[in-house]
Amino acid sequence: MPIDFSVEPEFQADLDWIDQFVREEVEPIEAIFPNGHLAFDKTFEPAQKLVRPLQQKVKDRGLWALHLPPHLGGMGLGNVKLALVNEILGRTVWAPSVFGCQAPDSGNAEIIAHYGTPEQKEKYLQPLLDGKITSTYAMTEPQGGADPKVFTTKAVRDGDHWVISGQKWFASHANYAEFLVTMAITDPDAPPYQRMSMFIVPKDTPGLRIIRNVGFVTEKAATHGYLSFDDVRVPADHMLGPQGGAFVVAQVRLGGGRIHHAMRTIGEARRALDMMCERALSRVTQGERLARKQMVQERIADSWIELEQFRLLVLRTAWLIDKHKNYKTVRGDISAIKAIMPKVLHDIASRALHLHGSLGISEEMPFAGLVMQSFHMGLADGPVEVHKVTLAREVLSRYRATEDLFPSYHLPEVRARAIEKYRAALEHIDEQV
Repeated sequence: MPIDFSVEPEFQADLDWIDQFVREEVEPIEAIFPNGHLAFDKTFEPAQKLVRPLQQKVKDRGLWALHLPPHLGGMGLGNVKLALVNEILGRTVWAPSVFGCQAPDSGNAEIIAHYGTPEQKEKYLQPLLDGKITSTYAMTEPQGGADPKVFTTKAVRDGDHWVISGQKWFASHANYAEFLVTMAITDPDAPPYQRMSMFIVPKDTPGLRIIRNVGFVTEKAATHGYLSFDDVRVPADHMLGPQGGAFVVAQVRLGGGRIHHAMRTIGEARRALDMMCERALSRVTQGERLARKQMVQERIADSWIELEQFRLLVLRTAWLIDKHKNYKTVRGDISAIKAIMPKVLHDIASRALHLHGSLGISEEMPFAGLVMQSFHMGLADGPVEVHKVTLAREVLSRYRATEDLFPSYHLPEVRARAIEKYRAALEHIDEQV
């Protein structure tokens, strides 16, 4: 099967419309409300007055919630086309909300679509798909980060309820969320990856509280919740998936979520490159434009090469997902793009920042925020180190060790095998050849 990233003329027309729409209609919202967290606050009317009409235009065009399958109101695009869309949406933090595919809501919607009851789908999923409410994903813990083997939050069965106790850390936008999707230990004596279960926890459940909201250095407001579950009682039917099946459930959102992050990162990095190029062509110093200086040219060339390499790796991974219809089959490829993604964004944003001089480090430009975002990308959905280990294991599984004293590629041994293979044809070969 050949790899082909081209699309039909009709869909290319949609891509062209999305690109123009994002640049002309959505990016100005970020200029007015640079605090991206406001996209998750559905009660903030000044922003919603701008966003809702744009969302309706997207729906009228048939481009709402493109990540979803048709039976949930999406187009069932496949990941290659979704990548081409998301690399445009990544230009601004407001675009995913305008197009109904913002994280973590998109991943939580997929989980509830797969595992939720009809009542849960009506109460939580449909408003989420309609863009009327916000959700959060509460997995990591303050003492264990993203390592589930050391999580301590537990859920104990009590009649027709589960009682959840523990703490969760960095649950993004929990202060705006109508509900949480969270993991807790339900089977402490089971094997490590079968100990935990997934739950829906409504925001107003007694015992659930935000200890404090944590923010990035560059964010204007803290919106990542440090949560306490103090004997939080949830109905037994609020378990998502089977008991002990949290890791299987999580993969419904994490596999897609990781590559969606990468898709949008292309847009973030390309926007920084666009700014770098305009600056190089516009700024004059020491008697010539920056664009004429070889060190500046080198940085622009390196940035373009790195971005295009990353983009092609993302598109290839998207194509493999579409081909195999199984995230597990391409887990190594997903880990590869997740591992390289922070460096690509960091390096391009850093070069753009430096090229703008003191303006670049000021709050009047987005580069410092992009540099910090690159560190976030190195942690979200699993740290870079974990993904490199996963990738290395996948790569090494394709090879086998040799039992011989010297490597199989030892040149004297290779030559001896070659001569033996072609001995008849080389009967009179000169030993000096």
